[in-house]
Amino acid sequence: MTSAMLETMLQDELPAARKGCTQSYGRIVLACQNTVTSIALAITRDVQASEDIAQEAFIKAWQQLTQLNNSASFLPWLRQITRNLARDWLRANRNRPLSGEAAEVAIGMAADPAPDGADAMVRIEEELAANEIISALPEDSRETLLLFYREGQSSQQVATLLGLSDAAVRKRLSRARATVREEMLKRFGEFARSTAPGSAFAAVVSSAVMLAAPSTASAIALGMAGAGKVGAGGVGANTVGGGAAGGAMGAVANGLMPNPLDLWLVAGGIGIGMLAAWFASLYLLRYAETPVEQRQVRKFLRLHNLTTVLFCGSMLGAVALKLSVATGLTVMAIGMIALNYQYLITLPRVMAPMLARDAARHGRKGPSWIYRSMFGRTAMVTATVFAVAAVLHALLGR
Repeated sequence: MTSAMLETMLQDELPAARKGCTQSYGRIVLACQNTVTSIALAITRDVQASEDIAQEAFIKAWQQLTQLNNSASFLPWLRQITRNLARDWLRANRNRPLSGEAAEVAIGMAADPAPDGADAMVRIEEELAANEIISALPEDSRETLLLFYREGQSSQQVATLLGLSDAAVRKRLSRARATVREEMLKRFGEFARSTAPGSAFAAVVSSAVMLAAPSTASAIALGMAGAGKVGAGGVGANTVGGGAAGGAMGAVANGLMPNPLDLWLVAGGIGIGMLAAWFASLYLLRYAETPVEQRQVRKFLRLHNLTTVLFCGSMLGAVALKLSVATGLTVMAIGMIALNYQYLITLPRVMAPMLARDAARHGRKGPSWIYRSMFGRTAMVTATVFAVAAVLHALLGR
């Protein structure tokens, strides 16, 4: 995307995003994710931390987007949010030796007989080399060099994204090249490109954005369902686990007055829940670092997705067949019990060692707030309460 295209895109998408359009904001995230992760990585020198910080920055910007009136101010504002969060992380992890942790991980990888152990060692070596380069450069050159490689080596694009002149960018690049050996710089370029966030990162952020603004998402859901009806997928906007419950909620509510439009709305709500579950799958797999862990996570996801399909299919069938409200409530109760059991019992058992490792790596006492908001006990209880309240509202409002 050229500089002119980026500016035009922000002018077009920001007004809709300010009104609560998550699709517009998702396109903004995709266009700006290299900038935000590069700034965070330049400060923290930790790839995983940079992505976590970038997610938090995008969510914080989304929550405060209504306060921004000028689209030209968005990028400078987003950059400052990112720098503040990254420096907060750096202060909180000041005593954590980055190279020591990386060396410990490398030793573990070397001892791992898994087939992908060699690939993991290469990745660790690249991270250590990148850490060496990043530490040797001034902070402004770090951002510029990372973004330069991630944006197709276009100095003009980097200038636009960092709010600099093209001459200033070229000067920083020249200083960086003079500081770092050519061979090391080549390896750094490969590292910068290989660690750049892809579409999966934007998908995870989009899912988290729905969690971060339940009032906006609920308003959209209500608009879909029409005045006086409970929006299918409303609970899915509050937690991924509630995605299926959201479809069920809409199915029961709309089942009171079944017609083709209602069926389409219910199917749309279920689709939103399924899409949210897919985003959650991508997020969970980020924690798995070994083939065994990946198999465990995928096994859970297959079981959960099968349960979700059966549950949502049953609710959609209840609408199509005009079954009684009591039958719909019974199906909803069985489905929600099964889904909540999977999230509250099965998933914690699978994720426990991975979450412990991630918490130790980032200096936390428990899972990240993003994980808790998507899969924690409070999120599941909230989703259940929303679903039950919505169904009761629909029944009492007949």
